[in-house]
Amino acid sequence: MSSPEVITVNSEELEATIRNLLPSQNGFGSELQASNVIMPVIDLTASAEGSSLPVDLSRALAFGSQTAFDVTSTTTTIADSPGFYRVFGTMTAENDSSTGVQMHFTLDDTSTTKIIYGMEIPTDSTKLSFSESYDFIVFLAAGESLDAVSNAGVGNLKGSVRQVATVTGTLVNPSGFVAE
Repeated sequence: MSSPEVITVNSEELEATIRNLLPSQNGFGSELQASNVIMPVIDLTASAEGSSLPVDLSRALAFGSQTAFDVTSTTTTIADSPGFYRVFGTMTAENDSSTGVQMHFTLDDTSTTKIIYGMEIPTDSTKLSFSESYDFIVFLAAGESLDAVSNAGVGNLKGSVRQVATVTGTLVNPSGFVAE
């Protein structure tokens, strides 16, 4: 049986990750070490990242952390603070022989607008109705906004938006959640 061996690990990338995941340990110890001894591992990643919830649960809907929207025939800004946002709901539309319908979500930085998700129903002699669910996550940098756009009274975007992480990636738990 060989004796335990401990070696120093020199990796700035690993050290930076430790500093980011464990800010309370910043400044304590300057070298990572590895051992050839088998030890049980306890995953503290969620706690180190500021959340005691797994990522999918931290994105849960909660009364106090979501903002509902209902957009018809207008453009409405639904988020404009830096961070990560979950956007979910349905878009419904019905055309006729004189009305084409466009509904979409855009990112805007005050100089450029980019469509990131949407639906279009062209003008047609045949009456068409559509409904589609959506659920996506978007990142907003400083000075950017997320807008919901509908060009017609027969096109509706209905849903909710909820911040799921800060601009630095720290998870935002649902309103009312208390870790024990």
